[in-house]
Amino acid sequence: MKTPIRVAVTGGAGQIAYSLLFRLGNGEVFGPDQPVILQVLEIPAAMGALEGVVMELDDSAQTLVHGIEATDDANKAFAGANWVILVGGKPRTAGMQRADLISANGAIFVDQGKAINNAAADDVRVVVVANPCNTNALVAKANAPDVPANRWFAMTRLDENRAKAQMAKRAGVNFADVTNVGVWGNHSAAQFPNFEHALIAGKPALEVLPERDWFEGEFMTVNQERGKAIIDARGKSSAASAANAALDTVRSLITPTPAGDWFSAAVFSEGNNYGVAQDMIYSFPLRSDGTNWSYVEGLEISDYARGKIQANVDELNEERDAVKDLL
Repeated sequence: MKTPIRVAVTGGAGQIAYSLLFRLGNGEVFGPDQPVILQVLEIPAAMGALEGVVMELDDSAQTLVHGIEATDDANKAFAGANWVILVGGKPRTAGMQRADLISANGAIFVDQGKAINNAAADDVRVVVVANPCNTNALVAKANAPDVPANRWFAMTRLDENRAKAQMAKRAGVNFADVTNVGVWGNHSAAQFPNFEHALIAGKPALEVLPERDWFEGEFMTVNQERGKAIIDARGKSSAASAANAALDTVRSLITPTPAGDWFSAAVFSEGNNYGVAQDMIYSFPLRSDGTNWSYVEGLEISDYARGKIQANVDELNEERDAVKDLL
């Protein structure tokens, strides 16, 4: 029997965590023979609700779950954790401006970064889901100086999945037929799902769908505003799709990327990739060998794409300035 992996999840009584906790224990992420210990964090006021989630996890009788620890103490939640999935944060609600969300969440991620630094395993990897996830990840990373920069990820896989779904529906193909979709920049309305390198059934998307006006118009708008549209429709932010994308992110980082393809995640920029400034959490197309990730290098970037990439740099610089006192 393998040694259990410790997976910490914050916001454990929330909708996203409720959708992902059960899937962490069924083998679909880490493999059918890899046991896990779930370490779940909540705020004190939500511990009663978390108790109910733990009851359901117990009642699921998943044989790969070798322990469940529920706590309102971040140091206990992150103790020995090999993976930390930061889901908990103040959610964006109808009418809330992004600047308000940045301000509300900053202090949360200062404390969580410190707790990760103090308590997590030496090999810890951190995926930030709570929005604004790029800047939340930057704040947490800044407060965890002992955790290497290449261990921090902010989730843009949801944007990639949304972009692939749009292309698949437009082309009348299966989702799996759409590959090489890289999301650049911020998980925000500025994001750039780069359709120029995308493939549909192995052919350039712009050949299969020779509708550049659609790509630059409706496709971009739908992807950039999808989160708001879901809030308007449900009255709540994305939950099941966000949980699915978080698990996709982890799986892509620990599984060799199919030859020629890539996936999206925001990582700490060192300032030497495609002209993106250093010291920000910026989404790029990435590959993994199953252990280490790397940038997809050598992509030809059009003037159109370069403008979108720079717009995200500018926005993330503004967000970084808004939290500079926390870094």
